[in-house]
Amino acid sequence: MYREDFKILDQKINGYPLIYFDNAATTQKPQIVIDTLKEYYETINSNIHRGVHFLSQKATTQFEEAREMVRAFIHAEKAHEIIFTRGTTESINLLASSFGKMFIQPADEVLITEMEHHANIVPWQMICEAKGAKLKVVPFDNQGVLDLDKFEQLLTSKTKIVAITHISNALGTINPVKKIIDLAHAQNIPVVIDGAQAVSHEKIDVQALNCDFYCFSGHKMYAPMGIGVMYGKEKWLDKLPPYQGGGEMIKKVTFEKTTYNDLPFKFEAGTPAVPEALALKAAIAYINNIGIDKIAAHEQMLLQYATTKLAEIEDIRLYGTASLKAPILSFNLENIHPYDVGVIIDQLGIAVRTGHHCTQPIMDKWNIPGTIRASFALYNTQNEVDIFIDAVNKAKRMLG
Repeated sequence: MYREDFKILDQKINGYPLIYFDNAATTQKPQIVIDTLKEYYETINSNIHRGVHFLSQKATTQFEEAREMVRAFIHAEKAHEIIFTRGTTESINLLASSFGKMFIQPADEVLITEMEHHANIVPWQMICEAKGAKLKVVPFDNQGVLDLDKFEQLLTSKTKIVAITHISNALGTINPVKKIIDLAHAQNIPVVIDGAQAVSHEKIDVQALNCDFYCFSGHKMYAPMGIGVMYGKEKWLDKLPPYQGGGEMIKKVTFEKTTYNDLPFKFEAGTPAVPEALALKAAIAYINNIGIDKIAAHEQMLLQYATTKLAEIEDIRLYGTASLKAPILSFNLENIHPYDVGVIIDQLGIAVRTGHHCTQPIMDKWNIPGTIRASFALYNTQNEVDIFIDAVNKAKRMLG
């Protein structure tokens, strides 16, 4: 499915055709995205918003067109609610810092879940430590499903913000974010969604979700590394102080006082990742051309097929068996370290992820060092899954 657009998949690893099942870490890039980067540096390269010359004007226009493309992709109301960042991690750090400075006080609480990526744990820990606030954690069950009863219990008048992943990068669980947002909003509590694993797998409509903030990375949706997005409702972005100071985020600077720029520029200090933003636009156009529903259906077919095949292997344990899942499979072979399995699979040309996946609390919950994670994208095939299953069986025979 569209494999010809991804030249990297033509190569061989250790004499075997490359099978790339590490898409939850980063997706490969279609040729149109690579060409966009090349064209920018060859024909446009210029800083934006600051020059009257032709190249600067052209770069500025295309950069703002990229912002509008993102707005439409996630159905935000206004383009200036789209803040470009380096990725999900920076987006969440921006929020934790700016929101924390303005709204979090001693004895306040921040509510997250047990399945968060470290990027949605550590920034909130840091601001809680700085402000004397407390981090509360919603648990999940053995299937990887959040305990919503516990969530409601932990949601109190002390809760200043809820930060939750849309889809777990380690378990694949698709969380009921709309219900969580509604519960939080019933108590006037804002919600930030880590959408890093969601944007390439399902249609995102931030207005329908009614989330206050939504964060994601370009490199997990066929765009380059180094570009990400923080969506925020205008009413919140107007209230929050800037995260960084420098050029572009100011209106007037004197030694006595600086006044800040309008949205979105208040949060975009310095020279932004212009070519990466243009390539993000190209990646979104690529996804739109195929259709997110078509991509999702293909990935779900692969997930169901691979899950069935893996379950047939003796002494295998799957982690994350929720009924609603993204195309992510985490598993272990009994009494075999995941790293050892990953090394053998790699020798057969198959790229999977092994380790804790930046979710150490999940691994601690099950008292395991990590898992083997296979994650699928639009260019993967059922035949690749068959080869992968054979490789897991071979690793089991060798290591068992």
